[in-house]
Amino acid sequence: MNIPNSNKPRIVIIGGGFAGIALAKKLRNKNLQVVLLDKHNYHTFQPLLYQVATGGLEAGSIAYPIRKVIQEYKDFYFRLTSVKEIDTVNQKIISEIGDLNYDYLVIATGSKTNYFGNKEIERNSMSMKTIPQSLNIRSLILENFEQAVLLKDETERNALMNFVLVGGGPTGVELAGALAEMKKAILQKDYPDLDINKMQINLIQSGDRILNTMSEKSSKAAEEFLLKLGVKIWKNIRVTNYDGRIITTNTDLTFDSATVIWTAGVQGAKIIGLNAACLVEKVERIRVNQFNQVAGYENVFAIGDIASMESQEYPQGHPMMAQPALQQGRLLGENLVRLIHKKSMKPFEYNDKGSMATIGRNLAVVDLPHYHFSGVFAWFVWMFVHLLSLIGFKNKAVVFLNWVYNYIRFDREGRLIIRPYKKRSFTTFTSDEV
Repeated sequence: MNIPNSNKPRIVIIGGGFAGIALAKKLRNKNLQVVLLDKHNYHTFQPLLYQVATGGLEAGSIAYPIRKVIQEYKDFYFRLTSVKEIDTVNQKIISEIGDLNYDYLVIATGSKTNYFGNKEIERNSMSMKTIPQSLNIRSLILENFEQAVLLKDETERNALMNFVLVGGGPTGVELAGALAEMKKAILQKDYPDLDINKMQINLIQSGDRILNTMSEKSSKAAEEFLLKLGVKIWKNIRVTNYDGRIITTNTDLTFDSATVIWTAGVQGAKIIGLNAACLVEKVERIRVNQFNQVAGYENVFAIGDIASMESQEYPQGHPMMAQPALQQGRLLGENLVRLIHKKSMKPFEYNDKGSMATIGRNLAVVDLPHYHFSGVFAWFVWMFVHLLSLIGFKNKAVVFLNWVYNYIRFDREGRLIIRPYKKRSFTTFTSDEV
């Protein structure tokens, strides 16, 4: 990796997400050698991925170069690579570009989509955890309509205009609202030769309410907003299979759709090499103590989505969201310095600042520790919080100007097929069918 030898303690951070970047900032100029590894050279602001997928924002406005974050940090290095394995016996990581020894290792690899072992759903549906995946969704949405205008067969055309979102969490709800707004204000202008009223947006939730991690008041408000926008919500239904065209469920209900976006669950993006005993089954998160130390290791830590810090209040670990990741990253930065200087570390205490989700224009729900509200004011709060959370002044300015323009014009000018995406499983139509 061409990292110079040093007599300073070397801290290796795997992952440049919310947790990894928060930790890196805390370790700035602390008389340490820090190496940050990530398979992308940019940090992604994941809460706004759905706006990239629906043409509201361009990808560059929610991404920020990792090297720019650390460019003024002394003895701080970034390497573009994927880590394949951790060798805890020899205290080194094994990556695609070589091996690297560490004194302290921090795993901040985040999460990935959880398909619950269903390989066919994984193969045929779309997920939205990265910018490339969001661009693929955007391309597929637009390509569906471009293909639909060519078809005479109504069944085939309707399948292309039927969008099914599996999972009623914030991602599914926000994406459903964005698609509904596209249907209402944009697609009917772009495709006047299509009956856009036949476009369907189906949101399937296995539980009895959407946004089930938020308050019942916010969940009910979000459902009412979506229904008014024309989204069909199916609760207490579990998707069992998707072959690229037909969705089957645990009921008699089926859906004929060319596009399924899977937002039904996440799991830790684990790296092999740790003891099996420290891994939480099914969700593949890493068990850590109150100092984010991995169970059974003194110099290996995990933070963010990958870390499962189980307690009486959070028996399954903290929610896999940005706030726990940011807070764990900041505290671990302090604790590593304390540990190196032989001082006792501070235990992590999560400060729950609340949660929120936007459904569409002037529509959002916000849960604060003692207040729950929805509507226009919640929408402004949502925008304010997300603008402040973006890295870089330029990104803040670009996103703000895009939002203002989109609001005034009721438009989304990012509906460009920059990188064509073709689903392998959907029917390739012949000239006789168009």
